[in-house]
Amino acid sequence: MKKKKIEFRSQCPVSTALDMFGDKWSLLIIRDMLFKEKKTYGDFLNSDEKIATNILADRLALLECGGIISKHNHPDSKAKVLYKLTGKGIDLIPVMIEIILWSEKYHDIHPYAREFARAVKKDKEAVIKQVRNSLKK
Repeated sequence: MKKKKIEFRSQCPVSTALDMFGDKWSLLIIRDMLFKEKKTYGDFLNSDEKIATNILADRLALLECGGIISKHNHPDSKAKVLYKLTGKGIDLIPVMIEIILWSEKYHDIHPYAREFARAVKKDKEAVIKQVRNSLKK
């Protein structure tokens, strides 16, 4: 498979971030890795949003190319790959939390997400630390 290359449209920080994860799927993959402990291609395919296999493969390659995720051998299967967030990907935790807070403020969201937002409002740093620690498993 040919390695993907990101073509940045400009040097604007918002634009470069959007070039890496500004589609409607990439942040959902990151969400699943951060908050739902998903790590394999099959895990991502089983998300509620029902991503198509070709789009999933493309977004995983893009996130890997961008240094947000990395691929690893699966300990139980040579046919499977584990995807893990890199330090760059883990640094998106506060961004994802702010998106959740914004959405909770303006939209009707899942009760679990509403409870998560309440916990964040109570002690954001503790929640960030908890999410970071959960990724070390």
